[in-house]
Amino acid sequence: MDDLAQTLTLSLGAGWASGINLYAAILVLGFLGATGRMVLPEGMEVLADPLVMFAAGFMYLVEFFTDVRIPAGVMLAAGAVGDVGLGAELATAILGGGMAAVSHATKSGTRVLINTSLEPFTNWTASILEDFSVVAGLLWRSIIRCCFWRSWSSSCCS
Repeated sequence: MDDLAQTLTLSLGAGWASGINLYAAILVLGFLGATGRMVLPEGMEVLADPLVMFAAGFMYLVEFFTDVRIPAGVMLAAGAVGDVGLGAELATAILGGGMAAVSHATKSGTRVLINTSLEPFTNWTASILEDFSVVAGLLWRSIIRCCFWRSWSSSCCS
């Protein structure tokens, strides 16, 4: 049951984070995997590759030109479950895409309200807070996994 809960939190968390900022999500998951703070499931280990993290960091800088969050949320969520059967992968992909769509719609709706302001500081603040929420959310997920499920090494929480 713990494996199912861990897989579900990773897949939904990855979907949620990618809906807000895809490249930050990839970069943070890759960093956590590369440093050993998170064991990435089979199929997602590639996120810890330095070349993938560099590409995600570069694209993070140019992300405002493109918008591929929802399809990427589907792919991240499906990759999080690994090889558990086509039905489970498809269900997780749908849920991850749904989480990406909800978080992106929330972000977009908030931006519509913020854009009525004539000064630029609210947009800058919102953008920084969005990026912070992705990093903090994924780090919080890794802390919960570590400290409450004890699935990492004992040195993780000390």
